[in-house]
Amino acid sequence: MKQPLLVFAAWLCMSVPASAALHTETVEYRHGDAVLEGYLAYDDAQQGKRPGVLVVHEWMGLGPYAKRRADQLARLGYIAFAADMYGKGVRPKDHAEAGQLSGLYRKDRHLMRARIQAALDALKANPLTDATRTAAIGYCFGGTAVLELARSGADVLGVVSLHGVLDTPNPEDARNITCKVLVLQGADDPFVTMDQVDAFEDEMQAADVDYHLVLYPGAVHSFTVPEAGNDPSTGVAYNEEADRQSWEALQAFLSDLFHEPEVRDIG
Repeated sequence: MKQPLLVFAAWLCMSVPASAALHTETVEYRHGDAVLEGYLAYDDAQQGKRPGVLVVHEWMGLGPYAKRRADQLARLGYIAFAADMYGKGVRPKDHAEAGQLSGLYRKDRHLMRARIQAALDALKANPLTDATRTAAIGYCFGGTAVLELARSGADVLGVVSLHGVLDTPNPEDARNITCKVLVLQGADDPFVTMDQVDAFEDEMQAADVDYHLVLYPGAVHSFTVPEAGNDPSTGVAYNEEADRQSWEALQAFLSDLFHEPEVRDIG
């Protein structure tokens, strides 16, 4: 169901604990013969297991943006793992190369699902992760990936797609979804038309999925990414208000998902 933007604006912001001691490290893991290199972040001052959040990068591969989001989640008390979908040392040099590389996974959803599952397994294997309480979030290409993870029937409590492509060659696989789904989308994203949004809603409703879809007016593709620039006419641009609202929506979703008191960070 489409939810009014004000639904998520009702939560008030709270401060991040001052005791946060961010620990980050590079983690090597595997998918078959492929060597992958993810990024782990958590609050070292916190004791015991905590919910785990998988972060999946945009089409340029694992870089500063996804790592920054992982850091933000770690400061909220989660253990966050930024996945590497492409492989150790495999990073596109430009958008043309990124389109080709991400296209391999868009054309092979089985590979996409298996690659993101390997990252989820690596997160769950960490001794600090409460493996019974995990979620996955993704941006752009990563948004598509976490939706495919859900369609695979993966054992997560929820997934969040932010300005991701919503289509799938296997819409009937939505019947495999057992988790909650949150989609945060730019209302004016030229790469995801309203026909595609409607088709996604039909897919979710036909499978009786517990989902929410939020459309941000005036926002185009990559609206949470400051590096995307500020010219919406290009179809790709940062939108400060949509970024703020979507970050608050994400935090509220995770708090509810993991049944924890909400600790807010406005980013």
